[in-house]
Amino acid sequence: MSPASQLVLLIISCVLVSSVSALYSPSSPVFQLTPSNFKSKVIDSNSVVIVEFYAPWCGHCKALTPIWEKVATILKGVARVAALDADAHRSLAQEYGIEGFPTIKIFVPGKPPMTYQGARDAKPIVEFTLAQIKGLLKERLHGKPSGTSEKTEPSKSVELKSNNFDEFVSKSKDLWFVEFFAPWCGHCKKLAPEWKKAANNLQGKVKLGHVDCDVEKSLMGRFNVQGFPTIMVFGADKDSPIVYDGARTASAIESFALEQLETNVLPPEVSELTDPDVMEEKCGSAAICFVAFLPDILDSKADGRNKYIEMLFSVAEKFKRSPYSFLWTAAGMQHDLEKHVNVGGYGYPALVALNIKKKVYAPLKSAFEHDHIIQFVKEAGLGGKGNLALQDIPQMVKIEPWDGKDGEIIEEDEFSLEELMADE
Repeated sequence: MSPASQLVLLIISCVLVSSVSALYSPSSPVFQLTPSNFKSKVIDSNSVVIVEFYAPWCGHCKALTPIWEKVATILKGVARVAALDADAHRSLAQEYGIEGFPTIKIFVPGKPPMTYQGARDAKPIVEFTLAQIKGLLKERLHGKPSGTSEKTEPSKSVELKSNNFDEFVSKSKDLWFVEFFAPWCGHCKKLAPEWKKAANNLQGKVKLGHVDCDVEKSLMGRFNVQGFPTIMVFGADKDSPIVYDGARTASAIESFALEQLETNVLPPEVSELTDPDVMEEKCGSAAICFVAFLPDILDSKADGRNKYIEMLFSVAEKFKRSPYSFLWTAAGMQHDLEKHVNVGGYGYPALVALNIKKKVYAPLKSAFEHDHIIQFVKEAGLGGKGNLALQDIPQMVKIEPWDGKDGEIIEEDEFSLEELMADE
Protein backbone atom coordinates (compact mmCIF):
# COMPACT_ATOMS: atom_id res chain seq x y z
CA MET A 1 0.00 0.00 0.00
CA SER A 2 1.37 3.41 -0.96
CA PRO A 3 2.03 6.12 1.64
CA ALA A 4 -0.77 8.20 0.09
CA SER A 5 -3.27 5.35 0.50
CA GLN A 6 -2.20 4.84 4.10
CA LEU A 7 -2.73 8.52 4.78
CA VAL A 8 -6.25 8.42 3.31
CA LEU A 9 -7.16 5.39 5.43
CA LEU A 10 -5.78 7.10 8.54
CA ILE A 11 -7.88 10.20 7.85
CA ILE A 12 -11.02 8.08 7.28
CA SER A 13 -10.29 6.13 10.46
CA CYS A 14 -9.95 9.33 12.47
CA VAL A 15 -13.22 10.68 11.08
CA LEU A 16 -15.05 7.44 11.90
CA VAL A 17 -13.64 7.33 15.43
CA SER A 18 -14.59 10.96 15.94
CA SER A 19 -18.18 10.37 14.72
CA VAL A 20 -18.57 7.36 17.00
CA SER A 21 -17.08 8.90 20.14
CA ALA A 22 -18.94 12.21 20.04
CA LEU A 23 -22.60 11.92 21.07
CA TYR A 24 -22.76 15.70 21.45
CA SER A 25 -21.78 18.13 18.71
CA PRO A 26 -19.80 21.32 19.42
CA SER A 27 -23.06 23.29 19.06
CA SER A 28 -24.86 21.14 21.65
CA PRO A 29 -26.10 22.90 24.82
CA VAL A 30 -24.42 20.10 26.80
CA PHE A 31 -20.98 21.12 28.10
CA GLN A 32 -18.20 18.70 27.11
CA LEU A 33 -15.93 17.62 29.95
CA THR A 34 -12.38 16.32 29.80
CA PRO A 35 -9.80 15.49 32.48
CA SER A 36 -8.21 18.88 31.87
CA ASN A 37 -11.34 20.93 32.61
CA PHE A 38 -13.20 18.63 35.03
CA LYS A 39 -11.76 20.19 38.20
CA SER A 40 -12.33 23.81 37.20
CA LYS A 41 -15.79 23.31 35.68
CA VAL A 42 -17.17 20.76 38.16
CA ILE A 43 -15.20 20.32 41.38
CA ASP A 44 -14.36 24.01 41.87
CA SER A 45 -17.70 25.30 40.57
CA ASN A 46 -19.84 27.50 42.82
CA SER A 47 -22.95 26.24 41.05
CA VAL A 48 -24.72 22.90 40.83
CA VAL A 49 -23.37 20.73 38.00
CA ILE A 50 -25.12 17.63 36.70
CA VAL A 51 -22.89 15.25 34.74
CA GLU A 52 -23.69 12.33 32.47
CA PHE A 53 -20.94 9.70 32.29
CA TYR A 54 -21.49 7.94 28.97
CA ALA A 55 -19.95 5.57 26.45
CA PRO A 56 -20.41 6.35 22.74
CA TRP A 57 -21.26 2.72 21.90
CA CYS A 58 -23.94 2.49 24.63
CA GLY A 59 -27.49 2.23 23.27
CA HIS A 60 -29.06 3.68 26.42
CA CYS A 61 -26.66 6.62 26.21
CA LYS A 62 -27.72 7.31 22.63
CA ALA A 63 -31.38 7.20 23.70
CA LEU A 64 -30.64 9.67 26.50
CA THR A 65 -28.83 12.16 24.24
CA PRO A 66 -31.87 14.21 23.07
CA ILE A 67 -33.30 14.15 26.61
CA TRP A 68 -30.00 15.34 28.07
CA GLU A 69 -29.84 18.18 25.56
CA LYS A 70 -33.41 19.14 26.50
CA VAL A 71 -32.39 19.18 30.17
CA ALA A 72 -29.42 21.41 29.29
CA THR A 73 -31.70 23.82 27.42
CA ILE A 74 -34.20 24.01 30.30
CA LEU A 75 -31.51 24.52 32.96
CA LYS A 76 -29.48 27.00 30.92
CA GLY A 77 -28.34 29.77 33.26
CA VAL A 78 -29.59 27.82 36.28
CA ALA A 79 -27.27 24.82 36.47
CA ARG A 80 -24.51 23.44 34.25
CA VAL A 81 -25.44 20.28 32.37
CA ALA A 82 -22.36 18.42 31.20
CA ALA A 83 -21.21 15.09 29.79
CA LEU A 84 -18.01 13.05 29.99
CA ASP A 85 -16.96 10.30 27.61
CA ALA A 86 -16.19 7.71 30.30
CA ASP A 87 -14.94 5.23 27.72
CA ALA A 88 -12.26 7.63 26.53
CA HIS A 89 -11.42 8.85 30.04
CA ARG A 90 -11.71 5.66 32.06
CA SER A 91 -9.40 6.64 34.90
CA LEU A 92 -11.50 9.72 35.68
CA ALA A 93 -14.71 7.68 35.48
CA GLN A 94 -13.28 5.03 37.81
CA GLU A 95 -12.42 7.76 40.30
CA TYR A 96 -16.17 8.35 40.69
CA GLY A 97 -17.13 4.70 40.77
CA ILE A 98 -18.73 4.58 37.34
CA GLU A 99 -19.63 0.96 36.55
CA GLY A 100 -22.44 1.31 34.02
CA PHE A 101 -23.66 3.68 31.34
CA PRO A 102 -25.17 6.13 31.41
CA THR A 103 -24.55 7.20 35.02
CA ILE A 104 -25.79 10.61 36.13
CA LYS A 105 -24.16 12.38 39.07
CA ILE A 106 -25.02 15.72 40.61
CA PHE A 107 -22.24 17.85 42.07
CA VAL A 108 -23.37 20.36 44.70
CA PRO A 109 -20.68 22.76 45.99
CA GLY A 110 -19.12 21.50 49.22
CA LYS A 111 -20.87 18.13 49.15
CA PRO A 112 -19.97 14.69 47.80
CA PRO A 113 -21.48 13.89 44.38
CA MET A 114 -24.86 12.16 44.37
CA THR A 115 -25.99 9.53 41.88
CA TYR A 116 -29.34 10.23 40.23
CA GLN A 117 -31.40 7.04 40.05
CA GLY A 118 -34.77 8.36 38.91
CA ALA A 119 -36.53 8.16 35.57
CA ARG A 120 -34.45 9.11 32.54
CA ASP A 121 -36.80 11.81 31.37
CA ALA A 122 -36.34 15.57 31.28
CA LYS A 123 -38.98 16.53 33.85
CA PRO A 124 -37.88 14.33 36.79
CA ILE A 125 -34.20 15.10 36.10
CA VAL A 126 -34.88 18.85 36.11
CA GLU A 127 -37.06 18.60 39.23
CA PHE A 128 -34.38 16.65 41.09
CA THR A 129 -31.72 19.19 40.07
CA LEU A 130 -33.91 22.09 41.18
CA ALA A 131 -34.41 20.38 44.55
CA GLN A 132 -30.63 20.36 45.03
CA ILE A 133 -30.37 24.00 43.99
CA LYS A 134 -33.14 24.92 46.42
CA GLY A 135 -31.31 23.17 49.25
CA LEU A 136 -28.08 24.98 48.40
CA LEU A 137 -29.82 28.37 48.29
CA LYS A 138 -31.55 27.65 51.60
CA GLU A 139 -28.19 26.98 53.26
CA ARG A 140 -26.72 30.16 51.83
CA LEU A 141 -29.78 32.19 52.84
CA HIS A 142 -29.34 31.12 56.45
CA GLY A 143 -25.63 31.81 56.34
CA LYS A 144 -24.57 28.17 56.41
CA PRO A 145 -21.42 27.45 54.38
CA SER A 146 -21.75 24.75 51.72
CA GLY A 147 -21.14 21.31 53.14
CA THR A 148 -21.84 22.34 56.75
CA SER A 149 -23.22 19.57 58.91
CA GLU A 150 -26.96 19.59 59.54
CA LYS A 151 -26.72 17.99 63.00
CA THR A 152 -28.76 20.75 64.64
CA GLU A 153 -31.58 20.67 62.10
CA PRO A 154 -34.47 18.46 63.22
CA SER A 155 -35.71 15.76 60.89
CA LYS A 156 -38.94 16.38 58.99
CA SER A 157 -39.77 12.67 59.17
CA VAL A 158 -42.98 12.14 61.18
CA GLU A 159 -43.02 9.66 64.06
CA LEU A 160 -45.88 7.28 63.24
CA LYS A 161 -47.71 5.15 65.78
CA SER A 162 -50.74 2.88 65.80
CA ASN A 163 -52.89 5.72 67.14
CA ASN A 164 -51.98 8.25 64.45
CA PHE A 165 -51.04 6.16 61.39
CA ASP A 166 -54.49 6.17 59.79
CA GLU A 167 -55.01 9.87 60.43
CA PHE A 168 -51.64 10.87 58.98
CA VAL A 169 -51.16 8.28 56.24
CA SER A 170 -54.21 6.13 55.40
CA LYS A 171 -56.66 9.04 55.15
CA SER A 172 -54.20 11.38 53.51
CA LYS A 173 -54.14 12.35 49.85
CA ASP A 174 -50.38 12.92 50.08
CA LEU A 175 -47.67 10.55 48.89
CA TRP A 176 -45.99 8.95 51.94
CA PHE A 177 -42.66 7.12 52.31
CA VAL A 178 -42.60 5.20 55.60
CA GLU A 179 -39.52 3.57 57.13
CA PHE A 180 -40.14 0.60 59.43
CA PHE A 181 -37.03 0.26 61.60
CA ALA A 182 -35.63 -1.20 64.82
CA PRO A 183 -33.33 0.90 67.05
CA TRP A 184 -30.77 -1.93 67.37
CA CYS A 185 -30.53 -2.51 63.60
CA GLY A 186 -27.13 -1.55 62.12
CA HIS A 187 -28.53 -0.95 58.63
CA CYS A 188 -31.20 1.31 60.16
CA LYS A 189 -28.55 3.38 61.91
CA LYS A 190 -26.68 3.73 58.63
CA LEU A 191 -29.88 4.84 56.86
CA ALA A 192 -30.82 7.38 59.57
CA PRO A 193 -28.83 10.42 58.28
CA GLU A 194 -29.83 9.69 54.68
CA TRP A 195 -33.50 9.39 55.69
CA LYS A 196 -33.31 12.68 57.59
CA LYS A 197 -31.72 14.42 54.62
CA ALA A 198 -34.33 13.07 52.20
CA ALA A 199 -37.18 14.09 54.53
CA ASN A 200 -35.83 17.64 54.78
CA ASN A 201 -35.23 17.99 51.03
CA LEU A 202 -38.66 16.59 50.11
CA GLN A 203 -40.53 18.81 52.55
CA GLY A 204 -43.65 20.25 50.94
CA LYS A 205 -43.68 17.61 48.19
CA VAL A 206 -43.62 14.12 49.71
CA LYS A 207 -44.29 13.13 53.32
CA LEU A 208 -41.78 10.87 55.11
CA GLY A 209 -42.47 9.03 58.34
CA HIS A 210 -40.89 6.35 60.51
CA VAL A 211 -42.22 3.51 62.67
CA ASP A 212 -40.28 2.02 65.59
CA CYS A 213 -41.20 -1.65 65.20
CA ASP A 214 -39.87 -2.53 68.66
CA VAL A 215 -42.70 -0.41 70.03
CA GLU A 216 -45.35 -0.59 67.28
CA LYS A 217 -45.53 -4.33 66.68
CA SER A 218 -49.16 -4.05 65.56
CA LEU A 219 -48.15 -1.84 62.62
CA MET A 220 -45.28 -4.19 61.86
CA GLY A 221 -47.75 -7.08 61.63
CA ARG A 222 -50.36 -5.07 59.76
CA PHE A 223 -47.96 -4.42 56.89
CA ASN A 224 -46.13 -7.75 57.12
CA VAL A 225 -42.71 -6.23 57.76
CA GLN A 226 -40.14 -9.03 57.62
CA GLY A 227 -36.83 -7.19 58.01
CA PHE A 228 -35.26 -3.85 58.88
CA PRO A 229 -35.21 -1.31 57.52
CA THR A 230 -38.25 -1.71 55.27
CA ILE A 231 -39.39 1.33 53.30
CA MET A 232 -42.97 1.33 52.04
CA VAL A 233 -44.53 3.79 49.60
CA PHE A 234 -48.16 4.74 50.21
CA GLY A 235 -49.45 6.32 47.02
CA ALA A 236 -52.96 7.06 45.79
CA ASP A 237 -54.15 3.59 46.82
CA LYS A 238 -53.26 3.56 50.50
CA ASP A 239 -54.45 -0.04 50.89
CA SER A 240 -51.78 -1.33 48.49
CA PRO A 241 -48.38 0.13 49.44
CA ILE A 242 -45.31 -0.90 47.48
CA VAL A 243 -41.91 -1.74 48.94
CA TYR A 244 -39.03 0.53 47.95
CA ASP A 245 -35.98 -1.59 47.10
CA GLY A 246 -33.67 1.07 45.68
CA ALA A 247 -30.44 2.43 47.09
CA ARG A 248 -30.61 3.60 50.69
CA THR A 249 -29.21 7.04 50.01
CA ALA A 250 -30.94 10.39 50.24
CA SER A 251 -30.43 11.14 46.55
CA ALA A 252 -31.88 7.79 45.45
CA ILE A 253 -34.87 8.11 47.77
CA GLU A 254 -35.50 11.69 46.62
CA SER A 255 -35.33 10.88 42.91
CA PHE A 256 -37.62 7.85 43.31
CA ALA A 257 -40.05 9.92 45.41
CA LEU A 258 -40.24 12.65 42.76
CA GLU A 259 -40.81 9.99 40.11
CA GLN A 260 -43.62 8.44 42.17
CA LEU A 261 -45.11 11.87 42.73
CA GLU A 262 -45.91 11.96 39.01
CA THR A 263 -47.72 8.61 39.00
CA ASN A 264 -49.37 8.42 42.42
CA VAL A 265 -51.86 11.24 42.16
CA LEU A 266 -55.55 10.50 42.54
CA PRO A 267 -57.53 11.18 39.35
CA PRO A 268 -59.57 14.38 39.50
CA GLU A 269 -63.17 14.17 40.66
CA VAL A 270 -66.19 16.29 39.85
CA SER A 271 -69.06 15.15 42.06
CA GLU A 272 -72.74 15.91 41.94
CA LEU A 273 -73.98 17.54 45.14
CA THR A 274 -76.76 15.10 45.98
CA ASP A 275 -76.91 15.21 49.79
CA PRO A 276 -75.29 16.64 52.96
CA ASP A 277 -72.78 13.76 53.10
CA VAL A 278 -71.28 14.75 49.75
CA MET A 279 -70.84 18.32 50.96
CA GLU A 280 -69.20 17.12 54.18
CA GLU A 281 -66.90 14.64 52.45
CA LYS A 282 -65.76 16.86 49.59
CA CYS A 283 -65.79 20.31 51.19
CA GLY A 284 -65.14 19.52 54.84
CA SER A 285 -61.41 18.87 54.40
CA ALA A 286 -60.76 20.81 51.18
CA ALA A 287 -58.97 24.13 51.33
CA ILE A 288 -61.42 25.46 48.73
CA CYS A 289 -64.57 23.84 47.39
CA PHE A 290 -65.67 25.01 43.93
CA VAL A 291 -69.41 24.52 43.34
CA ALA A 292 -70.92 24.93 39.87
CA PHE A 293 -74.64 25.60 39.42
CA LEU A 294 -75.61 24.25 36.00
CA PRO A 295 -78.76 25.10 34.00
CA ASP A 296 -81.89 22.98 34.28
CA ILE A 297 -81.73 19.87 32.11
CA LEU A 298 -84.60 21.18 30.00
CA ASP A 299 -82.52 24.25 29.17
CA SER A 300 -79.18 22.58 28.44
CA LYS A 301 -80.14 19.02 27.41
CA ALA A 302 -77.82 16.15 28.30
CA ASP A 303 -75.18 17.18 25.74
CA GLY A 304 -74.96 20.69 27.12
CA ARG A 305 -74.72 19.52 30.72
CA ASN A 306 -72.01 16.98 29.85
CA LYS A 307 -69.98 19.73 28.17
CA TYR A 308 -70.11 21.80 31.36
CA ILE A 309 -69.05 18.79 33.44
CA GLU A 310 -66.21 17.96 31.02
CA MET A 311 -65.00 21.54 31.34
CA LEU A 312 -64.97 21.18 35.12
CA PHE A 313 -63.03 17.92 34.78
CA SER A 314 -60.44 19.71 32.67
CA VAL A 315 -60.03 22.37 35.36
CA ALA A 316 -59.87 19.75 38.12
CA GLU A 317 -57.15 17.90 36.19
CA LYS A 318 -55.02 21.03 36.06
CA PHE A 319 -55.33 21.53 39.83
CA LYS A 320 -55.32 17.88 40.91
CA ARG A 321 -52.30 18.44 43.16
CA SER A 322 -54.08 21.24 45.00
CA PRO A 323 -56.31 20.61 48.04
CA TYR A 324 -59.45 21.59 46.14
CA SER A 325 -62.79 19.88 45.53
CA PHE A 326 -65.09 20.37 42.54
CA LEU A 327 -68.86 19.86 42.77
CA TRP A 328 -71.87 20.61 40.61
CA THR A 329 -75.61 20.81 41.11
CA ALA A 330 -78.52 21.64 38.86
CA ALA A 331 -80.42 24.90 39.03
CA GLY A 332 -82.78 25.08 41.98
CA MET A 333 -81.84 21.68 43.43
CA GLN A 334 -79.95 23.09 46.43
CA HIS A 335 -82.08 26.14 47.11
CA ASP A 336 -80.60 27.06 50.50
CA LEU A 337 -77.05 26.97 49.13
CA GLU A 338 -78.07 29.18 46.20
CA LYS A 339 -79.69 31.61 48.62
CA HIS A 340 -76.55 31.88 50.77
CA VAL A 341 -74.22 32.49 47.80
CA ASN A 342 -76.63 34.72 45.84
CA VAL A 343 -77.13 32.38 42.88
CA GLY A 344 -80.44 31.97 41.13
CA GLY A 345 -82.89 33.50 38.72
CA TYR A 346 -81.38 33.53 35.22
CA GLY A 347 -77.74 33.36 36.34
CA TYR A 348 -76.94 29.80 35.25
CA PRO A 349 -74.32 28.45 34.86
CA ALA A 350 -72.61 29.97 37.89
CA LEU A 351 -69.56 29.10 39.96
CA VAL A 352 -68.54 29.93 43.53
CA ALA A 353 -65.43 29.24 45.59
CA LEU A 354 -66.53 28.08 49.02
CA ASN A 355 -64.67 27.71 52.31
CA ILE A 356 -67.02 26.17 54.85
CA LYS A 357 -64.58 26.40 57.77
CA LYS A 358 -63.94 30.11 57.33
CA LYS A 359 -67.58 30.77 56.32
CA VAL A 360 -66.63 32.73 53.20
CA TYR A 361 -67.32 32.44 49.49
CA ALA A 362 -66.37 34.20 46.27
CA PRO A 363 -68.40 34.19 43.02
CA LEU A 364 -67.06 33.85 39.50
CA LYS A 365 -67.83 37.27 38.04
CA SER A 366 -66.67 36.56 34.50
CA ALA A 367 -68.07 34.20 31.87
CA PHE A 368 -68.39 30.49 32.67
CA GLU A 369 -65.59 29.55 30.27
CA HIS A 370 -62.50 27.35 30.65
CA ASP A 371 -59.83 30.08 30.72
CA HIS A 372 -61.88 32.32 33.00
CA ILE A 373 -62.46 29.46 35.43
CA ILE A 374 -58.74 28.59 35.46
CA GLN A 375 -57.90 32.19 36.36
CA PHE A 376 -60.66 32.24 38.99
CA VAL A 377 -59.28 29.09 40.67
CA LYS A 378 -55.77 30.57 40.69
CA GLU A 379 -56.98 33.81 42.27
CA ALA A 380 -59.09 31.95 44.84
CA GLY A 381 -55.99 29.95 45.80
CA LEU A 382 -54.18 33.19 46.67
CA GLY A 383 -56.91 33.88 49.23
CA GLY A 384 -58.93 36.86 50.31
CA LYS A 385 -59.64 38.48 46.97
CA GLY A 386 -63.37 39.05 46.53
CA ASN A 387 -64.34 36.97 49.58
CA LEU A 388 -67.86 37.47 50.95
CA ALA A 389 -69.17 36.29 54.31
CA LEU A 390 -71.52 33.33 54.64
CA GLN A 391 -74.23 34.30 57.12
CA ASP A 392 -74.80 30.67 58.06
CA ILE A 393 -73.92 27.13 56.97
CA PRO A 394 -76.26 26.22 54.06
CA GLN A 395 -78.51 23.20 54.53
CA MET A 396 -78.18 20.54 51.83
CA VAL A 397 -81.12 18.36 50.79
CA LYS A 398 -81.03 14.81 49.48
CA ILE A 399 -81.88 14.53 45.77
CA GLU A 400 -81.76 11.78 43.18
CA PRO A 401 -78.54 11.75 41.12
CA TRP A 402 -78.85 12.77 37.50
CA ASP A 403 -79.46 9.72 35.31
CA GLY A 404 -77.53 11.16 32.37
CA LYS A 405 -80.64 11.55 30.20
CA ASP A 406 -82.47 14.49 28.71
CA GLY A 407 -85.30 15.87 30.81
CA GLU A 408 -88.90 14.99 30.03
CA ILE A 409 -91.56 17.64 29.61
CA ILE A 410 -94.59 16.63 31.63
CA GLU A 411 -97.70 17.21 29.55
CA GLU A 412 -100.80 18.11 31.53
CA ASP A 413 -104.29 16.99 30.52
CA GLU A 414 -106.12 19.47 28.33
CA PHE A 415 -109.25 21.08 29.68
CA SER A 416 -111.85 23.39 28.25
CA LEU A 417 -112.96 26.75 29.60
CA GLU A 418 -116.49 25.40 29.82
CA GLU A 419 -115.35 22.57 32.09
CA LEU A 420 -113.45 25.01 34.27
CA MET A 421 -116.44 27.37 34.62
CA ALA A 422 -119.14 24.70 34.79
CA ASP A 423 -121.31 24.47 37.86
CA GLU A 424 -121.00 21.48 40.06
